[in-house]
Amino acid sequence: MKLMNLQHRSLYLIISIVAFCAGDLHADDSPPNIVLLFIDDWAWNGSPVAMDDALANARMPVLEMPNIERLAKEGMKFRNAYASPQCSPSRVCVQTGQSSPRNGYTVYMNSRGQEYYDESRQYASFPVVPCVADQTIDPDSVTIPEALKPLGYVSAHIGKWHMRGDPGDEGYVLHDGNTDNKPGNTLGSFAKEGEKKPRRLPHNLTDPKLMFSTTEKAIGFMEEKVAAKIPFYLQISHYAMHAGSECLPATREKYANHPLVQAWYKANSKDKDTVRLGDDPAVWLGMAEDLDGRIGAVLDKIKSLGIEDNTYVVLVSDNGYRHKELHLDPELKQPHHGAKWWVWQGGIRVPMIVKGPGIAAGSSFRGNIVNYDFLPTFVDWAGGNPDTLEDIDGVSLAGYMSGKEPDDAFLQRNLYFHYPHYRSGMPHSAVVSGDLKLLHFYDSPNTPMLFDLSTDMGEVTNIAGQLPDRHKEMYREMMDYFESVDARIPKMNPDFDPSVYEANQDYAKRKKWGAFDGSRPLEDDEK
Repeated sequence: MKLMNLQHRSLYLIISIVAFCAGDLHADDSPPNIVLLFIDDWAWNGSPVAMDDALANARMPVLEMPNIERLAKEGMKFRNAYASPQCSPSRVCVQTGQSSPRNGYTVYMNSRGQEYYDESRQYASFPVVPCVADQTIDPDSVTIPEALKPLGYVSAHIGKWHMRGDPGDEGYVLHDGNTDNKPGNTLGSFAKEGEKKPRRLPHNLTDPKLMFSTTEKAIGFMEEKVAAKIPFYLQISHYAMHAGSECLPATREKYANHPLVQAWYKANSKDKDTVRLGDDPAVWLGMAEDLDGRIGAVLDKIKSLGIEDNTYVVLVSDNGYRHKELHLDPELKQPHHGAKWWVWQGGIRVPMIVKGPGIAAGSSFRGNIVNYDFLPTFVDWAGGNPDTLEDIDGVSLAGYMSGKEPDDAFLQRNLYFHYPHYRSGMPHSAVVSGDLKLLHFYDSPNTPMLFDLSTDMGEVTNIAGQLPDRHKEMYREMMDYFESVDARIPKMNPDFDPSVYEANQDYAKRKKWGAFDGSRPLEDDEK
C-alpha cells in the first residue's frame, strides 16, 4: 500500500511539474495566493448577506457583519452551495476532492474496531444496522497541499482540524495539530479547578473561540510568504460559529441592548444581566460580529501586503445549520427543513462567497456546487491541470467564476450526500441533480422521495409519485455510484424491536424528519 501510495504521488508530481514548465501559469508568471475561510456550523442564512436576495429569510436579522458584506460586494455569491451534514466529513471532502461515499469518512465517530457495520449495543434493536466510517484521510488521497506543492506552493492550516491524524502528514508546513472542538471552547479555562465553566462571559475574555490568536497566526504566515515571494495556500478553520458561543463582553453588550433582543428577553422571561450563556442570543450575535472583524483583519492584511489583486478568498461553512436567532424577527421563518446531521437542505446547504482575480464584483452563481469542487478549483487557479487528479468527484469552478456559462452537463450533474449512521440523525442519503433532489431513508425503502427545489426549497411536498421514472433513474444512478466507490450501505435489521426504538430520546425527531408520502406538516418555526 505504501509503495502504491508513493507511486501515485510521484506520478502526480511529474505531471504537475510538466504542466508547470509548459506555461500553465498566469500570464505574469505570478501564481495567485489562495485563502480559505472555513466557518464552523454556519447556516445558509446565518449572516446579513442573503445568498438569495429575493428571500427575506435568507439573511439574519439584527446581526452586523460589514466585512462579509464587503466581500460579497467585491466577489461572487453562490446561491446553491452544498457541503456535508457534519463537520468532519466536510473537511475531508475539501481536502481530498472526494465525496463522502467515496472517501468513506461519513461521520466523526469511534468505529470500535468494526470495519463495515456498526453493531454497537445501542443500535441493536433499531430498524436498520448502520455503518461505521473511516477514521482518517486515506493515505492514497492527494490533499490540497500535496496537489499544490509541485506548483510551487506552501500551505498552512490554522485552527480546527477534526479529521484525526497529523496535518503535517498531509503536506501542511504550519498547523495547530490534530485539533477538535475543544480548543475553541475557551471558557472552560476560566473555570476554577473542579468547577463548571462560567455561566456568564468573564470580563477579561479577550480571545473568544480563539478567533484573535488564530487570525494573528494566519496573518504571520501570509507576511512571511509574501516577504519570501512564495505563493501560498492558507486555510483558516475557525472554531466559530460552533455551539458553545463566546464573544467579547463589549460586543455582547451591544447586542443585549438591541430592541429585538430586549423583546426576546421579555417574551422568554429572561433578564439581560442573568440570562445563561447558552440561552443568550446576544452572545451568538456577538460571536458572529467578532468573527466578522477577524475576517476583516485578514482582508485588510491582504490589501496592505499588496497581494489583493492576486489572491483568491473563499468564505464558506462546513455544514448547514438551523439558527434559532432568526426568530428575533417574529416575521421570519426557517427557509430550510432539517439541520446539521441531516441531508435535508437545512443540513447541507451553506453560504459561500468568493473574491479574486477575474471574478466580477457583485456577481452571483446559481448552479449547484459542492465542497469537493474546491481541490480541482485550487489546482486550476494555481496553474495546474485538474484533469490529472485521480479518483476525485469534484470539478474545477475556475471558469465559471470568470464568467463562463455552465452547460447542462454541469448544471444537471449529480451531487451525492451519504449519512449511513444514527447518532443525532438516522441512516439516509441524497442526490441533487439540477432542481431535483432525491432522498432515501434506509428504514423506509418503499417510500420514494423526490423534491423540486426550484419551487419547494423547504422540501414540503414529495413529488416522487408524480415523476416515478425520474425517481427510479436518480435512485439507480445513486446506488450504482455508491457501488462503484465501495460506499458502506446500511441493511435492514432482523432484530428490530419497535418498543426499544421508540423509547430512544431521539425517536420523535427521527419520526418527524424521516420519510413521508405526500406533504409533511410544517414545524412551528417554518409556518
